[in-house]
Amino acid sequence: MTNQGNGNNLNRRSFLETTGTAAVAASALTWSAKSYAAIKGANERINIGLIGAGVIGNAHMKVYNKLKEPNNIAVEAIVDCWKSRADAGQKFTDAKYSLTDYRELLDMKDVDQVTVAVPEHTHADMVIDAFDAGKAVYCEKPMTHDIEQAQRVWAKQKETGLPLQVGVQGMSDDSYIAARKAIDGGMIGQVVQAQIEYVRHYPDNAGPWRVPEQVNKYQDKPSDLDWDAWLGHAEKIDWNPHHYFEWRNYRRYSGGICTDLFIHRISRIMKACNLLYPRRVVGMGGIWQWDDGRDLPDNFEMICEYPRGMTVYVLGTMSNRRKIDHIIRGTDGYIEFGGDGWVAKDDKNEKRSPATKNRVAKIWDCTKPTCRTTFVTAKNSTAPWNSVWRASLLLTWPTNPGVLAA
Repeated sequence: MTNQGNGNNLNRRSFLETTGTAAVAASALTWSAKSYAAIKGANERINIGLIGAGVIGNAHMKVYNKLKEPNNIAVEAIVDCWKSRADAGQKFTDAKYSLTDYRELLDMKDVDQVTVAVPEHTHADMVIDAFDAGKAVYCEKPMTHDIEQAQRVWAKQKETGLPLQVGVQGMSDDSYIAARKAIDGGMIGQVVQAQIEYVRHYPDNAGPWRVPEQVNKYQDKPSDLDWDAWLGHAEKIDWNPHHYFEWRNYRRYSGGICTDLFIHRISRIMKACNLLYPRRVVGMGGIWQWDDGRDLPDNFEMICEYPRGMTVYVLGTMSNRRKIDHIIRGTDGYIEFGGDGWVAKDDKNEKRSPATKNRVAKIWDCTKPTCRTTFVTAKNSTAPWNSVWRASLLLTWPTNPGVLAA
């Protein structure tokens, strides 16, 4: 059955191909009975394959188990380079297969959608390979480890036209869409500045992303863990439990605060203010508290200047939980975000908008995957800011987003 111009004429499998339904399902989507019944051919099962059975992968598995019956999805295979983890995931989800090589999953003709939930340095290859295999993809944030990889993913998505969704759960909050409409309507005048943060506090004996109990337990590599597969294109080194369990502290695998945490925050500002690539960026910070072998900052800040004529300040610290207000400032007022939505104020008036999470609506709206990929590629522009910090440079981004210049 094909789309005849009415969304209700999509069968379940075509619906997936158009919108990436199962990808959104991985973000804890629950459909109402009415929404589900509106899809003709709802008895057609959607088959999912999960790559990565670690902490985030297990979060996806829990959602799959909740959605199996009401949404008629099935988990075909769990893939992890540590066989014991893949086996545990297979048992937990009642998947058909437990695999250690993700390419075996991509060869399965019955798999409709692939979820990528592994360390970010291997995202690009897996996403591109999944597209080549004809699969829709849900990829955990950040989309890739660096800009060059993001450009390759973007090009492949445009070539195949297959759905791609990148997991930033805050983007399911429709209050940012409402804020954008308010800004576009002139509620706070010309937007000139925004500020936002991601702050945490860790005890002195265990800094950010340290898991000493796991490191101590696995001083020797598990016999059924394929270490070379986990390293991917990263430098080949001997087994190192710090790198495996605490990979977010090392730039060969991660961007740390910048790509793992800032992407949650700056995505919100970008969505509300309709931003893509910045014009200039500076990143500052350092390893101020935990000089424990990590090579990524434990405190980091960046300032982005956008062509529309505004700056965005993002604060990140792992040393103190004191927050700053999440604010977008305009010439006639400001919008302040909170856990229950946002409030817009000027000298005389105040307007509130509650936070809502309506992923069902987003499914029907996600019919332009190329546009969506443009946005997530721009969000991935947090990737080079660690390089800016290391080299003490001001990075400029010319009109052509494919080029970076210091």
